[in-house]
Amino acid sequence: MKTLIIIPSRMSATRLPGKPLLKINGKSIISHVFKRAESAKIGEVIVAAEDQEIVNDVKENGGNAILTSKNHKTGTDRVFEALNLLNQKDIDLIMNVQGDEPDIDINDIRSLNSKMKLNKAKIGTLAAKIQNDDMYSNQNFVKVKIKESFNQNSFPQAENFMRVINSPENNNIYHHMGIYCYDRETLKKFVSFKQSKNELEKKLEQLRALDNNIDINVALANKSPVGVDTEEDYLAIKKIMKYK
Repeated sequence: MKTLIIIPSRMSATRLPGKPLLKINGKSIISHVFKRAESAKIGEVIVAAEDQEIVNDVKENGGNAILTSKNHKTGTDRVFEALNLLNQKDIDLIMNVQGDEPDIDINDIRSLNSKMKLNKAKIGTLAAKIQNDDMYSNQNFVKVKIKESFNQNSFPQAENFMRVINSPENNNIYHHMGIYCYDRETLKKFVSFKQSKNELEKKLEQLRALDNNIDINVALANKSPVGVDTEEDYLAIKKIMKYK
């Protein structure tokens, strides 16, 4: 089975405009993510960008990038457009890696890819252990509830995704990481569905899959990467990566 990694990216993020081109150790965030994904060595990596300056930056740093429409409602729609533009018929799995997690663990990318192949899953994603209780009430940390407990090799199904949990009594709740792997037919089906009421209300596009009876399997990640959503996140990740 052949995997293609697509990293959707755009300059117009609400909370931190222009973040793909913010520099860490002299290189843009988006180019760091590209290099990480490439280092996983599971398949070709392409950045699907809304803006020409992102395409230029990635190419200047030795990566591959493609310009996509500015009219997409979600990153997954952008990923699907890029897949069609590339017109590679032999791709079986498409992995959607977030463009704002420059410190993502390469082994987590590999693990998700191998579990997708092993289990012939439709959609797979990653989750990590919740590090502190504040994360339950912080809506910037998406949580996933899984149907059965994790062990090292399991790939359980997601029961639900949520932004806020008031009383975390259940052990099967984890920090959801926004990385997805789709089999090709499922991705095509997913983007053909209208955005669900649940998805729009909670601003979580993965709920569109559950609302249309498509299972999402979850692999346990080694760690939660730091996503760059705010100026504070950017300063924090800069500090972490300065010493790597």
